[in-house]
Amino acid sequence: MKIAIVGAGPAGSLLACYLVRRGHQVEVYERRPDPRRYDDEEGRSINLGLSARGMRALTDVGLMAEIQPLTVPMRGRAVHAPDGKVAFHPYGNRQTEILHSIRRRDLVISLINQADSAGVAFRFDTTLSALPEADAVVGADGAFSTVRTLMHRGARADFRQEYLPWGYKELTIPTMPSHHEALHVWPGGDDGLIVTHPNLDGSATATLFLPYDKLAAITDPEAFFAERFPDALALIPDLAKEFAERPVGHLVSIRTAPWHHEGQVVLIGDAAHAVYPFYGQGMNSALEDCTVLDACLDEHPDDLAAAFAEFERRRRPHTDVLDELSRQNFVELRERVRSPLHHARKRADLTLARIFPGRWVPLYTMVSHTTTPYADALAKAKRQDAVLRWAAVGAAGLAAVAMLARKVR
Repeated sequence: MKIAIVGAGPAGSLLACYLVRRGHQVEVYERRPDPRRYDDEEGRSINLGLSARGMRALTDVGLMAEIQPLTVPMRGRAVHAPDGKVAFHPYGNRQTEILHSIRRRDLVISLINQADSAGVAFRFDTTLSALPEADAVVGADGAFSTVRTLMHRGARADFRQEYLPWGYKELTIPTMPSHHEALHVWPGGDDGLIVTHPNLDGSATATLFLPYDKLAAITDPEAFFAERFPDALALIPDLAKEFAERPVGHLVSIRTAPWHHEGQVVLIGDAAHAVYPFYGQGMNSALEDCTVLDACLDEHPDDLAAAFAEFERRRRPHTDVLDELSRQNFVELRERVRSPLHHARKRADLTLARIFPGRWVPLYTMVSHTTTPYADALAKAKRQDAVLRWAAVGAAGLAAVAMLARKVR
């Protein structure tokens, strides 16, 4: 069959690799120039955190070995306190329970090259006002998907788009003096949040998140950093210049239904389920979409309508849960990561995971270091939380009985 994919980002280019392997004739349409010739980021996030789901998908198409050298391991969070002290919190108990920082451009170029060498035709600098002529069209064209708009025109479709009232600017740290292989976090509550991803050259990309009104009110970024994030100020020598030149990025969440239409059109990635970036799963879930859709095509090789319907049935409940998890993790990153109670809960999770390997698995581990479906991971985490609460109640009860016994004696 002739299949057209709209969008040559990570999800669209990866799906092209899957589909051409099935023997389909695949064309990919992209409104931007070929990234192999131009650095076309348009101010969007240039760093991504690759986790187990994305790594599995890249392994499926034989690309992970090539991608690995382009990544920097992130072994945990380095949390910065107001006094300049840095506390390192590992992501897991095993050496493999890490994330991998990669530049978006490096990942996309590797995927395009892989698909190109397999016979996929790419049509760059192409803006569409109608769906391409093909046996099926895949909308992998992001949160503001043209394919989704055209597919839903005149249909009974649900759509919810929500902007976070925070924007962001990306800044450069030329050298990270400690914990280079970590995700650095400066939590500032409602006064801001900084998150960094490491780069291969030893630098780091720092993303400053702030409510729009506070971001717009900054006239002297160095004074702002001196007051809110003093130890970060010394790490960003070109702060004033970059703050003035870098655009404000926006954060949007998308939920929609349906994702498909009569075996002719299907949506994947942000076109179907954009989420806020605070769990680091947006790109990973988009790559996992390709793996799941490929499995559905395997089960229904001669019935695209059935394959697309099964894909949505399997994925939408889980990406809805990811949307909620991403919102919750935003609160965790900007407020809770410094809390002693939060740290104690995380340590308890990791300790129980060591004592009961395979039986007790922290939520973050299931989401980031396994391919357990998101809703299943959350359900298991809630059961574990209930066990901990009952254990705490039981321990308190035993302590009270012991005190009473001592008084009686």
